[in-house]
Amino acid sequence: MKFTLSWLKDHLDTSATVDEIAEALTDLGLEVEEVVNPGAKLAPFTIAKVLHAEKHPDADKLRVCTVLTDEGEKTIVCGAPNARAGITVVLAKPGDYVPGIDVTLGVGKIRGVESHGMMCSERELELSDEHNGIIELPEDSLNSEVGSRFIDWLAENRPEAVDPMIHIKITPNRPDALGVRGVARDLAARGVGRLKPLAVEPVPGGFASPIAVEIAPELKEKGCPFFAGRVIRGVKNGPSPAWLQARLLSIGLRPISALVDITNFFTYDLNRPLHVFDAAKVKGGVLRIEPAQGGEEFLALDGKTYGLRAGMMVIKDAAGVESLAGIMGGELSGAGEETVDVFLESAYWDPITIAATGRALKINSDARYRFERGVDPAFTAAGLELATQMVLDLCGGEASEVVSDGAVPDVTRAYKLDPARVISLVGMEIPAEEQRATLEALGFTLAGEMVTPPSWRPDILGEADLVEEVARIASLTKLKGIPMARETSGVPGPILTPAQVREKTARRTIAALGYNECVTYSFIDAKSAALFGGGAEATRIENPISSEMTHMRPDLLPGLLAAAARNQARGFADLALFEVGPAFSGGEPGDQAIYATGLLVGAAAPRDPWGSRRPVDLYDAKADAEAVLAAIGAPARVQINRKLEGWWHPGRAGNVALGPNVLATFGEVHPKVLREMGVKGAAVAFTIRLEAVPFPKAKTPTRPALAISDLHAVERDFAFVVDAGTEALTAVNAALGADKALIAEVSVFDQFTGPKAEEQMGAGKKSIALAVRIQPKDKSLTDAEIEAVSAKIVEKVTKATGGALRK
Repeated sequence: MKFTLSWLKDHLDTSATVDEIAEALTDLGLEVEEVVNPGAKLAPFTIAKVLHAEKHPDADKLRVCTVLTDEGEKTIVCGAPNARAGITVVLAKPGDYVPGIDVTLGVGKIRGVESHGMMCSERELELSDEHNGIIELPEDSLNSEVGSRFIDWLAENRPEAVDPMIHIKITPNRPDALGVRGVARDLAARGVGRLKPLAVEPVPGGFASPIAVEIAPELKEKGCPFFAGRVIRGVKNGPSPAWLQARLLSIGLRPISALVDITNFFTYDLNRPLHVFDAAKVKGGVLRIEPAQGGEEFLALDGKTYGLRAGMMVIKDAAGVESLAGIMGGELSGAGEETVDVFLESAYWDPITIAATGRALKINSDARYRFERGVDPAFTAAGLELATQMVLDLCGGEASEVVSDGAVPDVTRAYKLDPARVISLVGMEIPAEEQRATLEALGFTLAGEMVTPPSWRPDILGEADLVEEVARIASLTKLKGIPMARETSGVPGPILTPAQVREKTARRTIAALGYNECVTYSFIDAKSAALFGGGAEATRIENPISSEMTHMRPDLLPGLLAAAARNQARGFADLALFEVGPAFSGGEPGDQAIYATGLLVGAAAPRDPWGSRRPVDLYDAKADAEAVLAAIGAPARVQINRKLEGWWHPGRAGNVALGPNVLATFGEVHPKVLREMGVKGAAVAFTIRLEAVPFPKAKTPTRPALAISDLHAVERDFAFVVDAGTEALTAVNAALGADKALIAEVSVFDQFTGPKAEEQMGAGKKSIALAVRIQPKDKSLTDAEIEAVSAKIVEKVTKATGGALRK
């Protein structure tokens, strides 16, 4: 959004400088991109007078001029056809930079004659494109004395030439600031000046409009709620006046004709885009707003032909499409120099409809930019009246009565103003009366505690927006940092929940074990979901982002296996991947759980001369699972069972459980699943159900005291002859239960199986050797006490396994 200082002062009575205004605008949220001050580049130039002008001795088209300057008489060689004695000129001295030719002057010698400066044309000073001669200033004009600054002369005689231009960045939620008056309103509310009143006087119609307007019924609700216009006959569409051309040129717009320039002026001045049709080119006497049928071609004012899609909103007459509603007019019905009668229209268009059409056709226009953000619907008729008056003033003619269809949409809404919320939401203390005064200055209507936003502020949608307006005008630079209250106790309370701490611990532990973390999508394809017990309708995604992501994942393994397959395809065979995240058993909020899953593929060690390389096995996965369980505080004494899901190998996997509560699963992934997922070779994995591990009863941020005994532990080895099908874990658990107070650890250190074992111990038998660590707590154990514990171990193990102590 661009405007000049004088343009702003049409709406704002202020004595503030450009720098003060720019600073205030940025502070108000209307960030200033740049300020272009033409006077800055013209500051060095002064006014001089030509005393004598003689023909150059060696050049027919050059003159040697004696020029009176503030530094005395100077000789200047000039080639302008109007260089002559007695004229007042603009002088550039040696050392001055001339912007129009991008040159810094020096003392030069032209055909043997030294020239001490340059007399400038308007193009050389970038005042216009005029370059047929040097500037001649009227002798009776103000500030035209020799030695005066040229910018002072411009300020008195051509103020638009030194009018600073301000360029601000407008956020999408502030369409009201896309008009100069909206910017002035914000500055007035800040106290930078006083907002001038805007009088809207209806223009009486002298005759009935020969052109009627009509809105298709289906578009009145969503599309074009209100459309109005009138015919103005007998206009003269010549060049617009100098002041209007200067306004448009200052913001980078090219003046075209008076009628077109007027519509462009209202677009930027009051954020009210308008359009004029050549009334003689409108066929059938009716302009109708309706959806395009599809397939029509439309020649727009930008000279391009667009193919319209069905449903795009257009303005038609009997001959066809005349305008792309709210975006761009048509070339065929546009006003030109020969135009005598025009139809001036003003409408309110639905922002979403305008945005959709503009994006589909890739048309960018000032009208679209404003309508898709939301112009003031209540100003539709008023904008028509003001524009009508300007057309009559600049182009003459006579206006008809206004014709319209539809009604201005009611955007009235009210919200409660709670002065205390400024403190709670922003942290500023602003008196209630000042808050009310601020809102009134911005055009809000107050009735008791209720505040009604103005029709030009579609961004105000709640009580918090009222607080934002108050704080914005008061200036957020006044916000002071206040330290937060300190904790009274020495140790601050925990911030993370126990579940978050556990998740963090599991992640760090698995990473420390050498795994690489993956983050995969929470949704997978139906086939992969079915392999892991999922794929039900309850977990199907209604609007998936692709055909391979149709269901919520029932487990983390599908994503990790897919990642392993991609890595194997790229030559990476040995992998250790893990992920911590949710898995879903249903579609309800409670049907999800947090898992920590690790996957090992390939070899457990790199190749070396000592042959230590081997494939990963289930004991690798079991060891890592136990390490993670220990880190998150799982009980040391657990059970191992084989009540496995179908994607685990039935004989090479197991569950870590506390009774029916499964804490983790480890082992080989089923070969069938690996084939379906495209993973080559064996793969082992573990899955920790983080929420299934019991949380400690004591909920404190500190760790329990470390209990270390200073008494020597006693280790005893036991070998039992059991049936070949007996699990070693049965013997271990039995030994641990012999004396829970004294037995600290039980491990299997040997197993004797096979034909030789059967020769010594009998058919169908094997030997399991256990190492038991007995740790006294308060006193050293006597031999009798150690033997008593040993006897309990033998008794418990033989009873649990049906075996006997090996001789």
